[in-house]
Amino acid sequence: MLGDFLITVVWLFFWTMALMIFISVFSDIFRRADLSGGMKAVWIIVIFVLPFLGCLIYMIARPKMTAQDVQNIARADAAAKAVAGVSTADELTKLTQLRDASVISAEQYEALKGKLLADAGAPASAAAGASTPAAPAS
Repeated sequence: MLGDFLITVVWLFFWTMALMIFISVFSDIFRRADLSGGMKAVWIIVIFVLPFLGCLIYMIARPKMTAQDVQNIARADAAAKAVAGVSTADELTKLTQLRDASVISAEQYEALKGKLLADAGAPASAAAGASTPAAPAS
């Protein structure tokens, strides 16, 4: 009884894995821009006629890195650099411009500046003391 249950669980696991491989290969065929429509049709027919063997052949024959993959990686890197390019100083400059243009009040400016500096890792008390010159230590 327990043996039948374990065999059933193992079979369900492997069939689910095979189904996921089939779905991922199927979707990968349609996503690829380097395959023509005819080649996509041939691959779809192959994986429908011989599902296990067709998926295995496709995974072996597929190039590790396509030109489309390189473009996607370059886009992701550019987006990460664009997001990382905004510094705390830039944000403070924007807040100061908004305050000077009377878009935000002085209280809103101080609250936003404190939040920005707290998010950046500087303590709020250090931010308040940063505008006044420090006395020299003797």
